Amino acid sequence: MTTHLPQTSRLLLISGRYLGLLICYLMSGGLFCLGQTLSPLHAAGPRLVDASGREVVLRGYNVGGWLLQESYMLGTDTLNSQWRIQQGLLRTMPEAEVEEFYRQYRKNFITKADIDFLGKQGFNAVRLPFHYDLFLTPAQRRARTAVLRNPRSEAQLSAYVEQLGTWHDQNQLFTDENLEGFRFIDDVVNWCAANKMYVILDLHAAPGGQGTDRNINDNFRPLDLWKRRDKKGRLIYQDVTVRLWEKLAARYKQDSRIAMYDLINEPHNLNAANGLSADNQELRALYARLITVVRAQNDQHLILLEGNGYGNDYTNLTPDKLGVRDRTNLVYNAHRYWCTNAPEATDPNPNQVNLIRNLVAFRDRWQVPVWVGETGENSNEWFAAAVQGLNAQNIGWCHWNIKRVDSGAGLLRVAPYGSLLTPQGRTALLRNVQFANCQINRDVLAALTQTAGTRAPFAPHTIPGTIPATDYDLGRDGVAYHDSFSARTDYRDHTPPNQGQAYRNDGVDISPSPDAANGFAVSQLEPGEWLTYTVKVAAGGPYTAELRLQPGTTPGRLRLELDTQPVGTVTVPAGTAWTTITLPTPVLPAGSHTLRLLIESPVSQLGGLRFAPAASTGEASRK
Repeated sequence: MTTHLPQTSRLLLISGRYLGLLICYLMSGGLFCLGQTLSPLHAAGPRLVDASGREVVLRGYNVGGWLLQESYMLGTDTLNSQWRIQQGLLRTMPEAEVEEFYRQYRKNFITKADIDFLGKQGFNAVRLPFHYDLFLTPAQRRARTAVLRNPRSEAQLSAYVEQLGTWHDQNQLFTDENLEGFRFIDDVVNWCAANKMYVILDLHAAPGGQGTDRNINDNFRPLDLWKRRDKKGRLIYQDVTVRLWEKLAARYKQDSRIAMYDLINEPHNLNAANGLSADNQELRALYARLITVVRAQNDQHLILLEGNGYGNDYTNLTPDKLGVRDRTNLVYNAHRYWCTNAPEATDPNPNQVNLIRNLVAFRDRWQVPVWVGETGENSNEWFAAAVQGLNAQNIGWCHWNIKRVDSGAGLLRVAPYGSLLTPQGRTALLRNVQFANCQINRDVLAALTQTAGTRAPFAPHTIPGTIPATDYDLGRDGVAYHDSFSARTDYRDHTPPNQGQAYRNDGVDISPSPDAANGFAVSQLEPGEWLTYTVKVAAGGPYTAELRLQPGTTPGRLRLELDTQPVGTVTVPAGTAWTTITLPTPVLPAGSHTLRLLIESPVSQLGGLRFAPAASTGEASRK
């Protein structure tokens, strides 16, 4: 619809727009606008609330693997860190080409389309993990690259450390408004705000490295953030970290689209065995500096703390022990992986918060908000139990991770690309990581968004027709299927819940199989396990069911039910060759039904079920 305004009104409207743009530009370097639609968040006792006092529970996704590559998600496990990947690339191409590859990688990996997709699924937060080197100038990054060319050289590393000290003293760190890190933050904040999603800034790879895991830290020496001193005796990596958050706070202090600052991701192995204190003294001292420098910018953003032990141990980090004047707007984090979701489970250390009961008790004891900044890397059954348990306690969470190469555990599956060290592999990777070329793992999405008793079709199934065994319904163990091992709850046990590690991310074991109609078969079917399929019987009547399967070393036995009514039982002779077992059915009524396949004796693999109308009443009665 076109509205015709008088000339004077049009001029006033245009002038008002330019005035609004000018206000946006002048306030905080142009990053804060009076028209922001997201209310600033703050802590009110144990709750996060907006400016109106309404509670906001942040539930979202991490966009990891983008601004810091982690080898296990990228499928380059033997390289185990971003700098080692870069080192491998530098053996085959000039540094300028390596930098160009990374520019293209960062351009393609996360885009507005990825953020829009998250917004459409109902998530309201994005945690943005980033590497500190994105806030270095090209010349400063070249100095760091010189170290990774020869990482064993202590002289080369010491030279870089001294350069950091010089840049710090001369105020030459993080001062360029056009640094890549700032641009990426600005893009994500804008994309998220358009979807009414908050952003959490996460320093995922801190200067020097906050632990021993190079995959996370991308460090040259373990724990250098806590131990490395320059020639002046300073813990220079800590000084650099403080300076970075000083600049971030000065730039974003008025931006309500940013919910929290996650100061240091997953500090770990700070202990006496590594020459540090046994009670987090070093971590407490740095947190005091970081909180103080952020508040010195008149920045009241929520500050997310992470404990030792990959974000969970808060010994000497409780509000009474932090040693800072301003303890407002602090949030305590947990990272939950490979632990039990049982609500009654507890850890004897009250400051160890990865178990839900401990997390709730810590929140109630200290009257501070708690938030799970990372959780995932398990089966859908574990995902669903975790988020449903946290939701029941009104605790927000952020799932890890949005994308993984050839994995069912991520929200988006990136197709295999070959070797990153070949031109063909790099070209394929840059193509495959784009949102339009990723596969949405619908089972993961359902696990994070469904209620406990929800069961829904994974795919449409019609009788007569073929039902791939792997296309059982979406839902939790005990609702859509049952498997004897459906989730990892002990970090020491690395057995995958889906032992075939293919197709889906449930506890059901699925393996590639050329004998299955869709190329995948349910495998290792054990007594007591079962699968359900939502089916539509197009026409009522008797059918012939054909089960395509591979027997086991002992006779197997499978039973079919339709809406709990018996359809029939098949006995499978022992063997190893794929075979088809035929089962005549009684009259199946037309309409939508639940077909259940129950395992009474083990079978090696099941490819699918095919239903065809019985040839005739006479033939059906003879079988």
